[in-house]
Amino acid sequence: MAQPVTFVRRAAELIGTDGAAAVREGATHLSDRRQQRAEELPGFDELRDRARAIRLHSLSHLDRLIAHFADHLTEAGGQVHFAADGEEANGIITRILEAASANLVVKSKSMVTEEIAVNSRLEERGMEVVETDLGEFIIQLSQDTPSHIIAPVLHKTRQEIGRLFAEKLGVDETDVPEELNQIARSHLRQIFLRADAGITGVNLAVAESGSIVLVTNEGNGRLTSTAPRVHIAVMGMERIVSRWEDAAVILEVLARSATGQRLSAYTNVVTGPRRPGDSDGPEEVHVVILDNGRSGILAGETGEILACIRCGACLNICPVFRAVGGGHAYGSVYSGPVGSVVTPGLLGMDPWWDLAHASTLCGACEEVCPVGIQIPSMLVALRRIAAEEGRLPSWMERGMSFYSRAASEPDRWRRAKKWARRLSAPLSARGWIRRLPGPGRGWTTSRDLPRPAKESFVDWWEQRDGA
Repeated sequence: MAQPVTFVRRAAELIGTDGAAAVREGATHLSDRRQQRAEELPGFDELRDRARAIRLHSLSHLDRLIAHFADHLTEAGGQVHFAADGEEANGIITRILEAASANLVVKSKSMVTEEIAVNSRLEERGMEVVETDLGEFIIQLSQDTPSHIIAPVLHKTRQEIGRLFAEKLGVDETDVPEELNQIARSHLRQIFLRADAGITGVNLAVAESGSIVLVTNEGNGRLTSTAPRVHIAVMGMERIVSRWEDAAVILEVLARSATGQRLSAYTNVVTGPRRPGDSDGPEEVHVVILDNGRSGILAGETGEILACIRCGACLNICPVFRAVGGGHAYGSVYSGPVGSVVTPGLLGMDPWWDLAHASTLCGACEEVCPVGIQIPSMLVALRRIAAEEGRLPSWMERGMSFYSRAASEPDRWRRAKKWARRLSAPLSARGWIRRLPGPGRGWTTSRDLPRPAKESFVDWWEQRDGA
């Protein structure tokens, strides 16, 4: 029987590639910029505490806030739809577009529409769907998948993109970023003017006014939500706050944590469709509020993960994400530390239980999270659940059982250390073990392991104390 494709197998194929190197460089750059923007803002830690309190308050009052949001958006002329899962959401979106006789649909970058595979569903119904975020546009042209939740083509070099544009768009090849941007802009502008409908995600929904907030660094989000006659916004049900004062705090930490900017270039607010006298805007605004497993997450041990504002800071700082070539190693729409918690919650532990082990538990993700989500403790909880469900490989179960017995009794632990020193002697050279047998190969494939010291700290201390 074929072995399941695991995180380790996907990562092994990516480590050492040009794409992995590009991800590491890009993620490090974003993380450094985030640090600079945080340090320049007095009281940034206090602001993070406020943002955390706001998001946790929203999660604990989700039913009331969603009801208020729906009432206010309806009063403003918008339409609200509730979807239990991706199938229902896609059905709602399809019916709206078919009722509007829509043939050409433009999309702004949206993780939740990636989650439910909107594009393929609409294309099956004969509609043309065009991604208009530059990164997602490149992903669509190359028939690839995103490697990062805010920088989809972090794994691609500008030379690759230049070759792709030359092949797919019939333009002269270039690797100059400004020229590549202009090529995409010229191509997409005519599509915006012809589009029948636009689909976006929702960064924030404000309950007190029924407004949705879209945060982008390109004008495509604004064009997608205003140029076509129909605007459909797909929203994970957790993306809501009570008041505008709360939204302002979230926006303050979002851009700094995501791209290292003081504020994103475009922060758009949509409150219902075009009103009499308005010069532009859609004739219809629909907001599809999606559950798709979020209620189950909220009720469990990892419910706090829904406080995430999708900034990507935890991905950028994570040593594992940097090393394994980005999101493709995780096999799901959501990657990095946040994805390792969200994906098993949305899709189930099987086959995603191993993502909880894609972490060193160093705590860097919690340290940089703009809302202080306690990701390491949730990863530990998922590891415990996987063990209780009997999902761990037999070698890991035996190894952890041995470690537990040895580490729980001092004399047994001392004997185990002595045996470790003796058994490691044939494998070591000049104090380092460069190749381990069996499952230990996973460690020594890419790094050396220090050999256990000849003298333990406890032994050294006892001799020192006696002397």
